[in-house]
Amino acid sequence: MKKFMMILRVMMLAAAGCSSSSADQTSGENLHTIGILLSDTGLGDGSFNDSAFRGLERARDELGILFDYREAPDGNFEEALQELVDQDHDLVIGLGFSIQEALENVAQEHPKQQFLLIDGFSELDNITSITFKEQEGSFLVGMVAAMKTKTNTLGFIGGADVPVIHRFEKGFEQGAKYVNPSIKILKDNANNFGDASLGSSIAEKQIKAGADFLYPAAGFTGVGAIQAAQKAGIYSGGVDSDQYFIAEKSVVTSMLKKIDNAVFNLTKELVSEGKISESTFELGLKEDGVGLAPVRITELTDDEKKMIKEATDKIISGEVTIKMH
Repeated sequence: MKKFMMILRVMMLAAAGCSSSSADQTSGENLHTIGILLSDTGLGDGSFNDSAFRGLERARDELGILFDYREAPDGNFEEALQELVDQDHDLVIGLGFSIQEALENVAQEHPKQQFLLIDGFSELDNITSITFKEQEGSFLVGMVAAMKTKTNTLGFIGGADVPVIHRFEKGFEQGAKYVNPSIKILKDNANNFGDASLGSSIAEKQIKAGADFLYPAAGFTGVGAIQAAQKAGIYSGGVDSDQYFIAEKSVVTSMLKKIDNAVFNLTKELVSEGKISESTFELGLKEDGVGLAPVRITELTDDEKKMIKEATDKIISGEVTIKMH
């Protein structure tokens, strides 16, 4: 697993190198540049960071922008953000709720710089905020899990005790109980997004307790859980990106958090309008901000597909609401 993630990381770095080399080949007054500080686990997480990176790669290829990025595994977010600000980018992105405090500190010092916070809400005038309705996509994963479990027991693993992870948890639980009100859901908080071995050990505990479908919302820690699910021969659900490639004998579907689309669309607006018009965005099923990856490994019956389609329509219309408390 470590070898695989190292190869993936090298591929990502190579792609970033392409964006740097294109800077030497591109000139003109209208060239737009973006800087991004990735969240704690950095490139190669197969999920959150990689999705945002894909959005910037697409913007580079289709819109002609240039971008640079920083990682701060030591937690020194302000220093990394300051480096990006010093490069005079049109937009500086902070990816993840853990970066919010640092982003706001730097934004207050640079009121003329435009910032974007993903996965958090800020009231500062020069920060645009994007949040996602993870509970809506997770509701659909919960439905799939409840349809395919044989033990009537599911497992959820969170990366931290924070609102964004609660949205994954609440959606998954309520989606499962929408299908089967008597279903049992085991829950654990890893308090870590970067420890695959920890995710594996938590998964093994839940599997031993009877869970036969795991849903980890825990970054690279979740990757370890998915790998453990495959080793045990049970199902799992991915998050943020389509994580099927991580465990092709286990991942039935994934809750797509379309960070790549959001980053690309806001970059497109920045390029065409010179600024981002709105101060806040909240993206759910209706806005195509979240969704369900293709169902693989197992098959849904026609009735199950119909039930998921009806639930999706009812969430979009407001007929079905997901309680967060």
